[in-house]
Amino acid sequence: GKLGRYPPWPGKIVNPPKDLKKPRGKKCFFVKFFGTEDHAWIKVEQLKPYHAHKEEMIKINKGKRFQQAVDAVEEFLRKTKGKDQASSHNSNEEKNRRNSSEERGKQSAAEEKRKASLSEGKLKKGTGEGKKRVSSVSSERGSKSPLKRTQDQSPRKRGRPPKDEKDLTIPESSTVKRVMTGTVAGFKWPPSVSEPVKDSDPHFHHFLLSQTEKPAVCYQAITKKLKVCEEETGSTSIQAADSTAVNGSITPTDKKIGFLGLGLMGSGIVSNLLKMGHTVTVWNRTAEKCDLFIQEGARLGRTPAEVVSTCDITFACVSDPKAAKDLVLGPSGVLQGIRPGKCYVDMSTVDADTVTELAQVIVSRGGRFLEAPVSGNQQLSNDGMLVILAAGDRGLYEDCSSCFQAMGKTSFFLGEVGNAAKMMLIVNMVQGSFMATIAEGLTLAQVTGQSQQTLLDILNQGQLASIFLDQKCQNILQGNFKPDFYLKYIQKDLRLAIALGDSVNHPTPMAAAANEVYKRAKALDQSDNDMSAVYRAYIH
Repeated sequence: GKLGRYPPWPGKIVNPPKDLKKPRGKKCFFVKFFGTEDHAWIKVEQLKPYHAHKEEMIKINKGKRFQQAVDAVEEFLRKTKGKDQASSHNSNEEKNRRNSSEERGKQSAAEEKRKASLSEGKLKKGTGEGKKRVSSVSSERGSKSPLKRTQDQSPRKRGRPPKDEKDLTIPESSTVKRVMTGTVAGFKWPPSVSEPVKDSDPHFHHFLLSQTEKPAVCYQAITKKLKVCEEETGSTSIQAADSTAVNGSITPTDKKIGFLGLGLMGSGIVSNLLKMGHTVTVWNRTAEKCDLFIQEGARLGRTPAEVVSTCDITFACVSDPKAAKDLVLGPSGVLQGIRPGKCYVDMSTVDADTVTELAQVIVSRGGRFLEAPVSGNQQLSNDGMLVILAAGDRGLYEDCSSCFQAMGKTSFFLGEVGNAAKMMLIVNMVQGSFMATIAEGLTLAQVTGQSQQTLLDILNQGQLASIFLDQKCQNILQGNFKPDFYLKYIQKDLRLAIALGDSVNHPTPMAAAANEVYKRAKALDQSDNDMSAVYRAYIH
């Protein structure tokens, strides 16, 4: 099963809710995962003592979220240590009456050993390809069935540890014993009776223009990889985003969805729309790309005009301004299918002038228009972790809520049409320039006799550490330039960002320099490789 692929995650054994019965079969414990709000029943054989395996686990998973979870463990242990010291002071007299001096000596030595263990040096903070994940899996790869809770199961008394806890031997104090790394695949969890069922995904954040207040609940350490869905039955399913379950984290809109363009980004978006239960009609310039999605339940549209005319909201994600215009204005294009009330959402990264022109012609036919370019790459698209920048029709933005939750982790509404295009170009300008700088540094290290791997290790320990940095450096070190974000598209975005600067007479010398390096890489036939292939512009 696909649900068995997560790294080990730190957690602690806690008492389960009183009405939650332990599953039958192998011995297991109820575990709360650090850095998250998730719990699960975990089999005994999948639990390991925290201190004994800490360094090993950190080496396996260097993700930022995992590091935050480890930090939460260390904070918990520090607080526990303080409480233990306070409580032990009151009980020492009684213990002293019962224990011989030799036994006291042994306890003292054990306590010192525990203190030394708790005060180990600061943990490494690597930033590998860690995805946002809450629950974890061990090295086992077998599929695991979700655990279900029913209301008629006999309750367990609170305040009592699981009766099998005595069988778990961990050489720590009684409190620290409950801290371990555990594994979990997925589970179902009904909300409490007093908790109203919500239609939105609590892991997804909307940000409106000029919004300064933070969301009421901030799930910084919560994964989108585990989707929460509160079904009509009142139960909440938590499943991996790449599972084949139709129910995901949201209640899908009942509107018919169209999608035009099944490239690196569009393919992942459509896949997630389908997994979350949306009704989707697809079209692509090369029709064979549609076959996979037809098998997953999508409908096939013969032309963009047909898709728009048969769907309520049609999304498009194509390569550049010319492709975006041709899609709308060309023969059997989007515009021919627009009637009053039809909605068009352009997710392509284009310039503000292009998107403004498209908005005008759509609205002139009575249609509604939203621009919604996305920040991310193929992997983030597949994982449903894109960042969506939207602008235009605010009502349409809200109508797209379930779709945006299926494909992304966050959406921003930026006001009038054109704002999202400008912001997206600025974001990609920064990203593209940074990528060129990474390549420049790695090649300079090589020609001056320095280890490129050591350079990466140093950067990963500093303030520049990021998933992007680590992934792109790994691409270069491994010579793997399979496209996650086409080099030709980041060069296009740099070109459009420079033009944006020109339009307001603002200097963009860093972007201009980076653009020249990408143009050199394109001349070396790197257009269809990943943007990290800009490295090759420096070694020819």
